Amino acid sequence: MKSYEKLLLNNKAWAQEKLQIDGNYFQELAKGQEPNILWIGSADSRVPESAITGTDPGDIFVHRNIANLVVNTDLNLISILQYAVEHLGVEHVIVCGHYGCGGIQAALSNQDFGLLNKWLRNIKDVYRLYQRELEAIEDEKEKLNLMVELNVREQVLNLSEMSIIQKAWKKTNLPILHGWVYNVENGLLKDLCLMDSKSEIPEIYRLDIE
Repeated sequence: MKSYEKLLLNNKAWAQEKLQIDGNYFQELAKGQEPNILWIGSADSRVPESAITGTDPGDIFVHRNIANLVVNTDLNLISILQYAVEHLGVEHVIVCGHYGCGGIQAALSNQDFGLLNKWLRNIKDVYRLYQRELEAIEDEKEKLNLMVELNVREQVLNLSEMSIIQKAWKKTNLPILHGWVYNVENGLLKDLCLMDSKSEIPEIYRLDIE
């Protein structure tokens, strides 16, 4: 059996299981979505947000990319963020990184990855901010783990600097921004940081929101 054929069979089994539990499951799901959370995570196949959080379809609005970056020129990310905040009214935005991130490892090398270099540049910029602290660490795994955490913190800060978030904070004091890290080796999430409407952000990024 080919890999994609197995997916189709699994889908049929999953759908049948849901209907056995609740015969109206898909009819109710089809009425619309009201997720309370936007998840900005890694595209890594080992970090499926619904599986590691035990959630169901409709619970989490999702955006995933290499190394869970929040880039202010990424129209895909911005569009999803705006829709989640302004139309779905999510109350929480979670940036979730993970230890052993291939994007982080690639960015910390000097290898030429072609077009991918443009994306990895955002991670290299984070490294430059904390270069002295990171280079003081001799153990490579420990250094990479810290870099993963620092990257998550910076992406949460990037969110707070966006007009979409600042406008929402001015209007409703929501959403709350969270930084999490997933440990692939034990399956556990680490609550790393939090920012809300009362958090301090650098003055240069604070916008005069009417």
